[in-house]
Amino acid sequence: MISEITPDKNLVRGEIFSGILTASFLHNKESGFKSKKGVNTYLHLYKKTAIGLLFFLAIGMIYPGFCGATPVITADAAILMDVSTGQILYDKNGSKRRSPASLTKILTGIIALEYGHLGEVVTVSQKAGAVSTGSTIGLRAGDQITLGNLLEAALLHSANDSTVAIAEHIALTHDNFIHLMNKKAMALGAFDSHFSNTNGYSSPNHYSTARDLAVITRYALQNEDFNRLVKTREITIAWYDPVKEKKIKNTNRLLANQEYPGIDGVKTGTAIRAGKCLIASATRDGRRLAAVVLHSSKRYSDAVELLDYGFNNTKPYILCEKGQAFPGIAVKEGVKSTVPVAAREEISVYLDTREPPEVKGRIVAFNTVAPVKKGDVVGRVIFETEQGELGRTDLVATESVRKPWWPVRIWR
Repeated sequence: MISEITPDKNLVRGEIFSGILTASFLHNKESGFKSKKGVNTYLHLYKKTAIGLLFFLAIGMIYPGFCGATPVITADAAILMDVSTGQILYDKNGSKRRSPASLTKILTGIIALEYGHLGEVVTVSQKAGAVSTGSTIGLRAGDQITLGNLLEAALLHSANDSTVAIAEHIALTHDNFIHLMNKKAMALGAFDSHFSNTNGYSSPNHYSTARDLAVITRYALQNEDFNRLVKTREITIAWYDPVKEKKIKNTNRLLANQEYPGIDGVKTGTAIRAGKCLIASATRDGRRLAAVVLHSSKRYSDAVELLDYGFNNTKPYILCEKGQAFPGIAVKEGVKSTVPVAAREEISVYLDTREPPEVKGRIVAFNTVAPVKKGDVVGRVIFETEQGELGRTDLVATESVRKPWWPVRIWR
């Protein structure tokens, strides 16, 4: 598909170009099919006082062998994310603030793993020993138990007393730990979240979104110990003093009963205000997906519906290849008015093959002044849909552009 490029009015920084551009090179990784559209790019240049360009990719049914409807779920809010790339594959009210219930413990757990050591012995305080609401493991003031056992209790059994003991051990006080939680959430880009406790008790000042929880979970799953914990079906935790044991089972039914192929995490959450919540992850053929469902009447079937959709109906496509040519970038004070450019990296994304989206590509040109060396970054290309950004890569100069000799500069 060939469509007219229009300048991005939000980026006015100097002279740039616009014109006609073919659709980007499309390549389905699994089928090996390469779209004939967009193998080459063409541009009629003219100057504009704008820095951005838009072009549109028509992604047709180039892998027609798959079918299936868009997921139908009961959850009030849900997200399906590709764990490797962070790409959102499905979004239902993903940015709506909701009570996260015990999904909160994912953030509690990853902070504990980053600040503590599993073998550290924790002495339970009066405050932690007094927790009795919801799931607990029956901690008592003065009990001694390792941080590793407390994390197992929090992430598998969803024990509310263990998270308070964890918080006080890591940050000396519960409030100090809450500060660490909110600081980490902001650092990860979970900007629509705020936490006021470690275990997920409902509070007006304790909220998150399906999208933010997916972002936090994706980060946590990069930790080897966290991964091991959330895919554990059952385990026996042991106290250091008094000497006793307790066998606990993972509250995630899909994992505990192995009800879904490739299931490997993550956490359940239940509260009156939050309803039934679940973050479920699964891996197939090296690809891991995470489904977040909030306030659901059928959280397990909702999660399965989302995971099935992701594995069966989204396939990888290359939006641009490494080294693919794009329209030249304007150069000031050089012997040439433009420099040819190419993509620094490949951009590969997963797309719904049944209902392919309209993908927009936006070229952002930097204010480039000669001399330009081959390999210099002079712009970037950004691919987006209505749901958000799919990916971006730098555009690098494929040849050098020098300044003219000084007599020519004087003549000019």
